[in-house]
Amino acid sequence: QVQLVESGGGLVQPGGSLRLSCATSGFTFSSEWMHWVRQAPGKGLEWVSQIKGDGRARYYADSVKGRFTVSRDNAKNTLYLQMNNLKPEDLGVYYCARNLASWGQGTQVAISS
Repeated sequence: QVQLVESGGGLVQPGGSLRLSCATSGFTFSSEWMHWVRQAPGKGLEWVSQIKGDGRARYYADSVKGRFTVSRDNAKNTLYLQMNNLKPEDLGVYYCARNLASWGQGTQVAISS
């Protein structure tokens, strides 16, 4: 069955960096748009970024543009999100999603003050 497992979250200072990973299985990874979506405490889901199956198209929310980079390794069936210059408002649970239809369990990102 479809599985998505995020990792790489943690506690980081403002201005710091994290790299999230999403290991997938159970579907043809290279054929699917993949997304990152986050949820801050007490708030709704916020779409962060998406990348086409072949990696040739990428889109970002305005709130992360210029700081986050989405990428994928189709040979490893893995999605990545490189997050630089992290801000307090970036905290939350980050989910990867296959075409917004299948979701992982999320990985927590915390920003220390």
